[in-house]
Amino acid sequence: MTDRSQLEPIAPAEAVELYFSHRRADLSEKTLQNQRYRLDTFTEWCDSEGDLDNLNELTGRDIHRYRSWRLDDVSKITVVGTLQTFRKFLEFAAAIDAVPEGMRERVHLPNVDPTEEADDTILEADRGREVLDYLDTFEYASRRHVTLAIMWHTGCRMGTVRALDVDDIDFDARCLDVRHRPESGTPLKNGWRAERSIALGEHYCEVIADYLEHNRPSVRDDYGREPLIASNQGRLSETAMRSDVYKVTRPCVTGECPHDREPESCEAVDNYGEASKCPSSVSPHPVRRGSITKHLRDGTPQEIISERSNVTGEILEQHYDERTEREKMELRREHIEGA
Repeated sequence: MTDRSQLEPIAPAEAVELYFSHRRADLSEKTLQNQRYRLDTFTEWCDSEGDLDNLNELTGRDIHRYRSWRLDDVSKITVVGTLQTFRKFLEFAAAIDAVPEGMRERVHLPNVDPTEEADDTILEADRGREVLDYLDTFEYASRRHVTLAIMWHTGCRMGTVRALDVDDIDFDARCLDVRHRPESGTPLKNGWRAERSIALGEHYCEVIADYLEHNRPSVRDDYGREPLIASNQGRLSETAMRSDVYKVTRPCVTGECPHDREPESCEAVDNYGEASKCPSSVSPHPVRRGSITKHLRDGTPQEIISERSNVTGEILEQHYDERTEREKMELRREHIEGA
């Protein structure tokens, strides 16, 4: 077993870069981005709190302090993900003689109650309908309209909507053909298992058709494909798509501000990229959660929702089903009384 006298000095940030060089061939770009964000918090702690400039000197007490520092700032479920990546990093660090062997075992994950695992942020059905009504009236067939309409109607992930091409819309069959294309920059979260055809309502087909005819920029992406959700530069980035959702879900867009803020001084109104600072705006994932919950409340069978939105029954119940027990009971009653 390697002891500290045999270690080779290395700065934490340099070790992190070596880790990513080692993992780059094995991980998707999205996973690499997530892991980089998590390990950046460690190097930030080393610089600002831990006063650690040589990774050789890392101790179990340092790991405890870093864990506590993260718990003071974010939720336990977020810290679990951070520490899981940190464990992998320490395993690699031991292999390059940057820390003693066995350091990864000193990383203890916080206990998370099942109720804490699910983020309960959701775009409720009435707000979802209000946002879509606004877009139907004031931003008809715009990029934001098409993005929100598809997310709400299908319950798809943001990455799935971003991956759609113009040719993936079959207007005759009224459906979307979702495809896994990692070789050209649009992998799906669950790979080829996420490939499917999704039925579209007639109104949504009309919105998309009008967008293609009047508002979609005539562009291709870096791989020569024609992205459905596009900017003048090509396929819309995840950051820009997320910003669109934050902007249009601010309550002040469709009505009055519930937070007693003045538009002239509110930081979430006109500043570029600041819409997420509105306490009531939401990111794409709560839109997906709201869509799935609405379908469940409408009595759509779980099997259909699972296939349509590409989510397992177990994950659906744990992370997406926001119905109360009474709501579930009433739906069961309708089926039993109608039998």
